[in-house]
Amino acid sequence: MQTNSSAHTFHIPVMGLGYTVDTPVKVARYGISSVVSIMDDQLLEVMRKIYSHKWNLPFTEIPMHLEDSRAKRITSYLNLLQDIIDLQMKEMREIGLDADSPLAKYLDLLPAGSPLSLLSEELKDASDEKKTELIQKIKDQLVAGNVDVNIMTKVDKLNYDENGNELPREFSDALSALRGFAQSKLNASVIFSAGMNPALYGYIEKFPDFFPDHTGAIAKGVILKVSDYRSALIQGKFLAKKGIWVSEFRIESGLNCGGHAFATDGFLIGPILEEFKQNRTTLTESIFQTCQQALTEKGLPLLPEQIAIKITYQGGIGTATEDSFLRNYYELDGTGWGSPFLLVPEATSVDEDTIQRIIKAKNSDFYLSYASPLGIPFNNLRTSSAEEQRIHRIEKHRPGSPCYKKFLSFNTEFTKIPICIASRQYQVLKTKQFEQGEISQHDMDLILAKDCLCEGLSAPAILANGETPKRNLSAVTICPGPNLAYFKGIYSLKEMADHIYGKINLKLELDRPHAFVKELQLYVTYLRKEFEEFMPDKSPKKEAYLDKFRKNLIQGVAYYQNLINSFQVDSEEIMEKMKQHLLALQGEIESLEVQLTDVG
Repeated sequence: MQTNSSAHTFHIPVMGLGYTVDTPVKVARYGISSVVSIMDDQLLEVMRKIYSHKWNLPFTEIPMHLEDSRAKRITSYLNLLQDIIDLQMKEMREIGLDADSPLAKYLDLLPAGSPLSLLSEELKDASDEKKTELIQKIKDQLVAGNVDVNIMTKVDKLNYDENGNELPREFSDALSALRGFAQSKLNASVIFSAGMNPALYGYIEKFPDFFPDHTGAIAKGVILKVSDYRSALIQGKFLAKKGIWVSEFRIESGLNCGGHAFATDGFLIGPILEEFKQNRTTLTESIFQTCQQALTEKGLPLLPEQIAIKITYQGGIGTATEDSFLRNYYELDGTGWGSPFLLVPEATSVDEDTIQRIIKAKNSDFYLSYASPLGIPFNNLRTSSAEEQRIHRIEKHRPGSPCYKKFLSFNTEFTKIPICIASRQYQVLKTKQFEQGEISQHDMDLILAKDCLCEGLSAPAILANGETPKRNLSAVTICPGPNLAYFKGIYSLKEMADHIYGKINLKLELDRPHAFVKELQLYVTYLRKEFEEFMPDKSPKKEAYLDKFRKNLIQGVAYYQNLINSFQVDSEEIMEKMKQHLLALQGEIESLEVQLTDVG
């Protein structure tokens, strides 16, 4: 299959446009899988130049005016990542097992009890002859971490030629990105996030690498990031009908995650994971049978009979106990640890100023904002340099951002060719409407909250590599999950890996609640805000939505209370705190029920 048999139980998910753009170069050699966003081809071109020079590899610029330059830039950057990792793995297999060697670090980072870890334990008491044999055996079993790529399906702007003529559909941002990945030498997977894009999913059929070869192997896989079981089943079967196998479902918390937040209707992650656990066999068989039928009709090789779908979870995990419980109780194939790695310079690209802002930030500085031009709630940091810049521009009566990359240009309110609602062009026009009394203060505030994510989420990677972003647009947008508020320090890769595996315990903030409780708190806050917005303009449809949301939260609380009474999910002290938190949150939800009834 397209993914390696991973050496680790965790992966590093995509973070922003730039935070994990070069993470594979940093961690893949140690068997750690990570995800690169391929939405910003301009950033990838800059990073390709930086890393080509670092590794003394040839670099030829791919100019934007070149035909299909976006896909070609993506392909070239991904090929460079693969070339560098191949060189790293070659070196690891050729050198000895010295104390400070990459091979020693590879073995030191592994979870206890893993096959290679057990082999390395045998080395301690082995004879010289046996040691030589064991080291060679270890080297033969080394695997690099996967270099998967992420495409946010909603970021699929149509593009135009230099004369303003709309280009064919396959030159849209998402389809071009997929083509760039498909034509690369990576033996990896594309992760689709933010829901279904039929045009994008249909375009996958154009590339043979997404189908099984004569041995049943798939060179390039598909992973879906989903928020619930229903979404997984619908999207999985949609692709299966085209003969495309989904190798993994990455379940992400609706609110306890970084970046864009896709809130469910009050469905909490515990019950969601339970549904996947109970229906895993049904899900796999349904998708498998549909996929085999489609492959048969296309006259293509079939999938192996024993093929399996991986189920993983990411969002708000903070301790080894939480990680272990999630993997074991819900029978997961792995977990994703994102935001804490923003404080691990060995793993992610974060400039020093941004790291210090994260460490100094208070819990209240991490909040769900209206910053995204996509109109989707966005996890943000109040003290980021990008937020400072946005506010400063408003104070100087020059709201909005200069818009050069245009990846989020979807609005045609004032123009024929779409523009971005975070752009200066759009916000100045809306300001004029406000001054003429055509829009309310509330609506104007929502417009001014929009910020340029294209520049802000790519800048940290360039800054962290000692370069200055083009046009000196150096303000950084931070898109952390709320869980990051409880990590206060700069950590080594070994410290974070050891923390995940329970070899050590990093000192987290004492008020950190359990991941389940934190997500529930976020949902209660979200529901309260939804209720406040409902009050001025009540409607039966909105009331029904709020009632459904509230009932789902109540059911989620009941699920957790039963879970705690049935299973040991953490230490006695933390479990007792969980019970207290759940009771308090249940009271808050019920009080909203009373208010909702009073409104009716």
